[in-house]
Amino acid sequence: MQVSDHDWVQPVPPPLPPGAATPPLPPAAPPQYGTPQYGPPSPAHAPIGAGPQGWTPPPRPGLLPLRPMGFGTLLWAPFRTLRRNPAPVFGTGLVVQLASAIASAALFVPLFVWIFGRIENADAADLDAILSGAVGWVVLLSIVPIAVSLVAGAFLQGVMVVEVASGTLGERLTFGALWRRAAARIWPLIGWTLLVGVVVGAVFALVVGGVVAVAILFPDPATVVVVVLLALAILLGLAVLGAWLGTKLALVPSAIVLERAGITTAMRRSWSLTNGSFWRTFGLILLVGLILSAAAQVVVQPVSFLGTILAMIIDPTAGDTYLGISIATTVATLVLSVLIGAITSVVQAALIAVIYIDLRMRTEGLDLELERHVEARESGLPVADPYLPPQAGASAATWS
Repeated sequence: MQVSDHDWVQPVPPPLPPGAATPPLPPAAPPQYGTPQYGPPSPAHAPIGAGPQGWTPPPRPGLLPLRPMGFGTLLWAPFRTLRRNPAPVFGTGLVVQLASAIASAALFVPLFVWIFGRIENADAADLDAILSGAVGWVVLLSIVPIAVSLVAGAFLQGVMVVEVASGTLGERLTFGALWRRAAARIWPLIGWTLLVGVVVGAVFALVVGGVVAVAILFPDPATVVVVVLLALAILLGLAVLGAWLGTKLALVPSAIVLERAGITTAMRRSWSLTNGSFWRTFGLILLVGLILSAAAQVVVQPVSFLGTILAMIIDPTAGDTYLGISIATTVATLVLSVLIGAITSVVQAALIAVIYIDLRMRTEGLDLELERHVEARESGLPVADPYLPPQAGASAATWS
């Protein structure tokens, strides 16, 4: 009968006689399958830090992931900008809003006080002349707050572009650093904002002026109605055209600041980057605008409504108490409007910079350049500005 390995039992030696010495044990037999042999460890399993180059830590996470982003990431990234570095970001938006509000109040409050005083003390014969002069002064002085808003808005665009670009690299800049970098490109930004304002204002004035001229030349009511309807159709078509051009040229501020381009070059860059991504860019800008508008209405309108209801309940006769509550409600509404306006302007400006970086990642591989920049910076190597176009990167100054 054949005995298998599992049936084999080691024989038991017979017992030794009393007093006999224990015989030595036989040498251990080698294992059945031989002695295991272990070679040197594979380089893939070497301990971290081994090797001539050592171990480099991964890049620190920044504002944006260093890869092309999905729609949801793009949608909420501008709001993360405000949360990640709130003091300089929200502070800049607040300064911009206050600059426009203070400029308007400083000019128009004394003007209206003077106008109303003149109207109260004027004769009926002088009333028309006073009103005409008041309208002229209002139109003339409106240039000052418009100019302040123009400069402030351009500066805010530059600040937010710098904040998003530096935040993507894991940097957290202070007020001074943000403002210095944005101020270096303020004149092209003002020129671009002024160009947009002039074009929009000229088109609107041309349409409205045409309607008024036709109404004066042809006072027939039927003609006026036809002209008004035609003007509305033209304005609707111009709105569609403006939405298309605004989307195609939305990235101009980012190109001006980050690529240090002139206005014409920045327009060409924005046009080329948005090729094939028009609807995505338009949808993001529209959706964020609707979200911010709805949020502003939800915050501001209940305060105004509750203040009015409270004044009517406490003082139905519209006396001094009613006036005091109305003034307090108006002040609270204005304060909330300024705060909400600061948040809105910051988020909308940040969105443009986020879209710009994402489109460059998709079309030019900017994400790889940013990764190399961060790794070199963490290793202590000199780094150049990673946002300059490839042809300008060789002679770029150090990113600072």
